[in-house]
Amino acid sequence: MAIKDYKDLIVWQKSMDLVVEIYRLIKKLPKEEIYGISDQMRRSAVSIPSNIAEGYNRASGKEYVRFLYMSKGSRAELETQIFICIRLAYLTESDCEIALNLLTEISKMLTSIIQKITY
Repeated sequence: MAIKDYKDLIVWQKSMDLVVEIYRLIKKLPKEEIYGISDQMRRSAVSIPSNIAEGYNRASGKEYVRFLYMSKGSRAELETQIFICIRLAYLTESDCEIALNLLTEISKMLTSIIQKITY
């Protein structure tokens, strides 16, 4: 299948799945975290596919790579926030298994795209 739009990118599709999973996890967090870590997690999660989409629609490969790196940064930020939730016992590792697996998969995909564009 030819890629005609950012929505055709598997990494974007997986990132959208991740957003849905994060919103599911956030529902398990204590109410006092609604403006704390849950807000940060939402922002980080939404930033991943958003930056992929924005970068894809930029004029140059160099700009696209810059936005892919921003997605990687948001991915690392989200992973850290999940680990914080686990350490605080807000979530279990089992709760987070799907999200963590998606994060790993997305990271590999982003790295691969960056390498293909820059080398």
